[in-house]
Amino acid sequence: MKINKIAFLIFFLMVFVNNQAQEKKLLTLKDAIQIAVTNSDAATLAKTKVETSELELENVKNNRYPSLKASGQYMRLSNANVDSNLSSNQNSSSEPSKPLKVDQLLLGQVNASLPIFSGFKLKNSIKTSESLYQSEKFTEKHSKEQIGLDVVELFSSLYKTQQMTLIIEENLKTAIQRVKDFTAMEENGLIARNDLLKAQLQQSNIELALENSKKNTAIANHKLVTLLKLPESTQVEIDIEAIKKELTENQKEFSGERNDLKALELKKSASESAVKVAKGNYYPSLALSAGYIALDLNNVITVTNAMNFGIGLSYDLSSIFKNGKEVKLAQSKAKETEIAINLLQNQINEEVFQANENYKLSLKQSFVYEKAVVQATENYRIVKDKYDNSLSDTNDLLEADFEALQAKINQALSKADVAQKYYELQFANGTLSSSLNIN
Repeated sequence: MKINKIAFLIFFLMVFVNNQAQEKKLLTLKDAIQIAVTNSDAATLAKTKVETSELELENVKNNRYPSLKASGQYMRLSNANVDSNLSSNQNSSSEPSKPLKVDQLLLGQVNASLPIFSGFKLKNSIKTSESLYQSEKFTEKHSKEQIGLDVVELFSSLYKTQQMTLIIEENLKTAIQRVKDFTAMEENGLIARNDLLKAQLQQSNIELALENSKKNTAIANHKLVTLLKLPESTQVEIDIEAIKKELTENQKEFSGERNDLKALELKKSASESAVKVAKGNYYPSLALSAGYIALDLNNVITVTNAMNFGIGLSYDLSSIFKNGKEVKLAQSKAKETEIAINLLQNQINEEVFQANENYKLSLKQSFVYEKAVVQATENYRIVKDKYDNSLSDTNDLLEADFEALQAKINQALSKADVAQKYYELQFANGTLSSSLNIN
């Protein structure tokens, strides 16, 4: 009785662990992409860069406001020798004046400064930071598109391996039954042992193909759950009907512009503003200034309500000779960005053309594979009839069976390819997120 309880407990634990290990999650492509662009490290990094760029912009804008500084000092003096002209002029007697005892100093001041003109450097610095901030926002959008494409590719890979596993499992059942039939026929002397060995060899090959397919499924599933930051034990089940519906609804042209190109164009704008900032060093700086000073030098002088205001002008004469290099450096960086835009535009054109050709090819392949399944199935039926009537040998039967299996696999893979190539075309056009209504 005690042994039965232990056995029951072990069985219960095994069932519980197995259920935990096989936690399944049904996902559509849109849901998976939405999870990825929210939870993935790449998305978080892109969002953080946008926030950093925004803070940098706010810091540059703060330079428009006046600076206000307040300071105070208290100093204790020891054995200071003070010679005051004020005391000597006021003392008209011939008696020698007593030395002043100066033992402390109190000093307080408040200064304010407001830039009026700095060679347009402040204005152009703000433009530079604003362009870089907007550039990071478009870079974040492109990062989400790239993440979406990664999910599409992983979804396609997982679906392909899952379908291959199902097809091979069905074919394995047929192969196992064939080996049983051939074994009985060989025992009754109806076929040669060589034919039985061929059937057994085909069964072994199918078993190996099945194990390889399961391995590929596990790898694709692990990559997907890692990207989505789901528990490692999660088994993703693809909602293929929802994906078919999404694909049917999205079969239309989307006009758009690549976000990475927009980001680079904004960086070009920022580099052009940086050139103006560098040229601003050729101009003098002008600022309004005001202040208040309070001073108390013990037994010597006390100053209160000492207000001051005026205009300050400064000019770095060395900039006439040195700033030329800074301007040339900024111009060179702007030129680099311009060349990078041209290269990216050419790359995008090539990607769009190639993606469009790949999509058209996938449609043609899918149509051909549909016909191939019908042809291979009919061929296997005919060969099977001939084999049953001793008009065909074992080699023909096994070959026809293999061709039928391969046709079914190609058909399943082609369906996934059509969806994958379509979304790759949308990515190349910069409309992947909009085609799926991903924020």
